[in-house]
Amino acid sequence: MKDSQTLKKTLSATHLWAIGVGLVISGDYFGWNYGWGVAGTVGLLLATVIISILYITFIFSFTELSTAIPSAGGPFSYSLKAFGVKGGLIAGYATLVEFLFAAPAISMALGSYIHFLYPSCPALAVSIASFLVFTGINLLGLKEAAWFSLVMTVLAIAELLIFIFIAAPHFKIKTFMHNPLPFGFGGVFSALPFAIWLFVCLEGIAMVAEEVKNGNKAIARGYISALITLIILAFAVMICVGGIAPWQELDNLDYPLPESLGIILGRDSKITRLFAGVGLFGLIASFHGIIISYSRQIFALSRAGYLPKALSWVSRKRKTPYVALFLGTALGISALMFFDTGKLVILSTIGAVVVYIISMLSLFKLRKSEPDMNRPFRAPFYPYFPAIALTLAAITLVSMVYGYPALSGIFLIGLVICFAVLLISKKMGNNSIGIEEAENHHQHEL
Repeated sequence: MKDSQTLKKTLSATHLWAIGVGLVISGDYFGWNYGWGVAGTVGLLLATVIISILYITFIFSFTELSTAIPSAGGPFSYSLKAFGVKGGLIAGYATLVEFLFAAPAISMALGSYIHFLYPSCPALAVSIASFLVFTGINLLGLKEAAWFSLVMTVLAIAELLIFIFIAAPHFKIKTFMHNPLPFGFGGVFSALPFAIWLFVCLEGIAMVAEEVKNGNKAIARGYISALITLIILAFAVMICVGGIAPWQELDNLDYPLPESLGIILGRDSKITRLFAGVGLFGLIASFHGIIISYSRQIFALSRAGYLPKALSWVSRKRKTPYVALFLGTALGISALMFFDTGKLVILSTIGAVVVYIISMLSLFKLRKSEPDMNRPFRAPFYPYFPAIALTLAAITLVSMVYGYPALSGIFLIGLVICFAVLLISKKMGNNSIGIEEAENHHQHEL
């Protein structure tokens, strides 16, 4: 007998803040430092300023969509309503790429942190085991998973604050300004995907919008408070680490923070090793939150007919999309076999930027085509905020296509395959929910 396709409303604004910060906070622990290798310290700092402006304008605009259409599909649902089946396909595919490649990147860092602590433990084996463990935790139910995310996020923030407290006195401006722009201002554009990594997946809050109590106010508060928290932490961590040692010593590691403490206190210091162990909290918080998000995206695409119906089945007791969870785990483990951390970060951020572009286009389209839609939260400074977000996202996408053509090609090939499958499915007469029924479903949820 088919399981229900209804999700349970259990989340508050505090849960959303935890999920939002938790989704992203691993970006402070690793990944961004790869940007030093293509831009230097000042180049990456400038890229992060640009991307911070992108996220400020984007999140305030995106929140209008999230509160007007609170659906597990997130950007897919907004684009489906604005542009129909093709728009929904682009947004759904890009969102899946963003989250499905972010998860193995974080699991790779988890493996590297464990290997740093215990060299006898192979990083890849730990990465695979982490997928299995946290998929199991997600099967317990969203409320339980959200509370776990809240605890991990608070611990991760506390650890970053302790790191800043220890590292800040050792900051040297001379070290930070050592070869700060090795590739000139062109390097700033190459560093954009690594700056995005400091914020990527924040829009994943939208994927649990159907499961929020008092949804409209809670979603807005959750998004905005999470963004403010992340901006403060991102700049503080980046500046502190950059002033401890020349960036060339840290630009290709999955564990730059414990390595920085190792430089200050000694690699075998108890504090260094303790920090590396506790540092797992940040990685766990993000990894756990991203599993929540990609499972809901797969669920939503399945429910709308883009993927097999079995992927939208939810368990009777826990109301979790267990088939979607299993599929995401299988795909994530497969990605570990083919891509290194840097490539996973870039692929994830390419998907993210495409999501931002089509989401802002959807906002403009729905303002015109659906002027009477209930909008509990309206984008401030409209149309300027969404226009700034759209422009910066487009510039970022062009720079990534130019700087990373092979990985951009992989993304494009996947999108073409998705469109081909959709066309073949139509010709074979396979039914999907379709735009009208999908929109009716969203209205019913509202």
